[in-house]
Amino acid sequence: MVSFLTRRLAAAVVILLVLTMVIFVLQSVSPGDPARAYVGANASPQTVAAERHRLGLDDPFFTRYAHYLGGLVTGDLGRSLRTRQPVTADLATYLPATVELVVAAFLLALVFATLFALSGALRWPGAALGRGVLLLLATAPPFLLALVGIIVFFGQLGWLPARGVGDFQDPGPTGMQLLDTALHGQADAFLDALQHLALPAIVLSIAPAVAIGRVFRASVTGVLDVDYVRTARSKGLTERQVVAHHVVRNAVGPALSMGGLQLGFMFAGVVVVEQIFSWPGIGNYLAASIPVSDFPAIAGVTLVLGAIYVLSNVVVDLLQAAADPRVAAE
Repeated sequence: MVSFLTRRLAAAVVILLVLTMVIFVLQSVSPGDPARAYVGANASPQTVAAERHRLGLDDPFFTRYAHYLGGLVTGDLGRSLRTRQPVTADLATYLPATVELVVAAFLLALVFATLFALSGALRWPGAALGRGVLLLLATAPPFLLALVGIIVFFGQLGWLPARGVGDFQDPGPTGMQLLDTALHGQADAFLDALQHLALPAIVLSIAPAVAIGRVFRASVTGVLDVDYVRTARSKGLTERQVVAHHVVRNAVGPALSMGGLQLGFMFAGVVVVEQIFSWPGIGNYLAASIPVSDFPAIAGVTLVLGAIYVLSNVVVDLLQAAADPRVAAE
């Protein structure tokens, strides 16, 4: 297990180094001039040249890349050209809201996926309708689901708010409204935050739920026919005991792999959902940075999302190894 963990972490480090190189190269060849952006469009050429020297932009490529890596190690992602704040500080402000939304959506996706898989594999009565609705919703792009959800649940029914931000103003230790309101013991604010979180989380969870659920269903169906499951049934165990103790653990490996992929895709796809629901996360931060060519901010968000994707897959590999020790032996 230790050697398995070491291999996965080493592979993750290599991938992250490649990602930093790609981001740095793109930043170097981008048409924008960071020095000009810092000093302003009306600055003299001498002022721009002095700023380029101060920022180290006239150093050799590999020298600048080494400085870039050194900054990453110390948490320095540069300074945003739009907000004039360190990108690290901006991410510390916006990232918690995105994490809250994605985690809530991922938990919902796991619940939907489990119901989708088990109801299909075990042929629960009447479950075909629910699976059909979920499949139909998964065919629509997230922005369309978001707009339809706002029209139906806010405009027509009035059940859920259209904007993804609650009225809770007291900043807490985590920056996540749902968790902070719970820590403050404010029940009304907690319910308000939950209502604002519900619709964007559901929209973000639909497609991953179907992707994970399909893989899990196929795996469960295959495991139901193996010899040790038939033996368990012959011993008089109920179907619930057979599924809980013999089927799920042996079938969950492929679903975990798909879950890791979908978690990364959710962080990438959250940009559209955050814009539609005015959710104060890195999706809105990125969307505001792109039109003004704020490359330090764009690069910082890209690097953080890439790191989350890589590390989430490392965690999934470890969970697979814990569920099936044969994985670690490969």
